[in-house]
Amino acid sequence: MGILLALIPAITWGSLVLISVKLGGDAKSQTLGITIGALLFAIVTYFFTFPDINGLAWGIGIVSGVLWAIGQFGQLSSVKYIGVAKTVPISTGLQLMGTTLFGVLLFKEWDTKSAIILGSIAVAAIIIGVVLTSIGQKAENAEDKKHFKKGMLILLVSSLGYIGYVVIIRQFEIDGWAAILPQGIGMVAGAVVLTIRSQPFNKYAVRNILTGIWWSAGNLGLLLSLPLIGVATSFSLSQTGIVISTLGGLFLLQEKSAKKQIIFVIIGCLLIIAGGVLLGYTKR
Repeated sequence: MGILLALIPAITWGSLVLISVKLGGDAKSQTLGITIGALLFAIVTYFFTFPDINGLAWGIGIVSGVLWAIGQFGQLSSVKYIGVAKTVPISTGLQLMGTTLFGVLLFKEWDTKSAIILGSIAVAAIIIGVVLTSIGQKAENAEDKKHFKKGMLILLVSSLGYIGYVVIIRQFEIDGWAAILPQGIGMVAGAVVLTIRSQPFNKYAVRNILTGIWWSAGNLGLLLSLPLIGVATSFSLSQTGIVISTLGGLFLLQEKSAKKQIIFVIIGCLLIIAGGVLLGYTKR
C-alpha cells in the first residue's frame, strides 16, 4: 500500500511543472496560484477528516509549507533559464540525493545489508539517469551556459526547500492528515512573501489554482506513505514522474534538442524508473 501511495505523486508531481507552464504566467503567479489551490484542497480535506492537529503539528506543518513554497518558486523560476526538460531532472537528482541521505543516515531506514546494497544500486541508477538527461540537454553556447549556471544556483536553493519540506515532517513524526492544513497555510504565506512585490494575483494565478489541487493529491499520497515505507523509498518513488515532465518538455513544449540528445533523455528516464522500482524493495 505504501508503494502505491508513493506512486500517486509520481504522476501528479511529474506533470506539475508541465501543466503550470502550459497554463501560463511567470513563476510568481504560478507559485501563488498553486499554493492557493493547495490550501483550498487542505480546507476541504480537513472538513472531511477532522484530524487532531496539536500545536506541534501546526508549527511544523506551517514551516514545512513555507519550505515547499521556496522549493516550488525556485523550480518554476529556473524554467525561465534552462527549460522544463532540464529543470525537472536536475531538481529531481538534487532532491533524491538529499532526502535519501537524510533517510539513511538520520532515520536509519536501510537497516539490513541487502537493503543498503539494493538501495545504493537504485540511487546510482537514478543519479546516472538524471545525469544523462542533463547531458542530453546540455548548453551549446555562452549564453546558454550563463543561463545554466543561474538556473543551477536557483535549483540548489529550491532543492534545499523541497528536502526540508519532507524531512521535517518525518523528523517530528507528524501525521499526514494532520499536516495538510498547516502545510497549506504555510505554502500560501511563503508564496505571498516571495511574490508580493510583483502583484502576482492575476488570471494566471487563478488558472494555477487547478495545478495546486492536482499537486495536493500527490502530496497526500506522499505524506501517507512516509510512515509506511520511509523517506528514502517514498520520496524516491514519488520522483519517478520526472519522465512525464522531461518528455513533455521535449515534445509538447518543443524545447530544442537534437536526435542524439533525445536518445540520452529517454535512456536516462528509463534508468530513473528502474531505480525507483528497486527502491520500492528496500523496505518491506
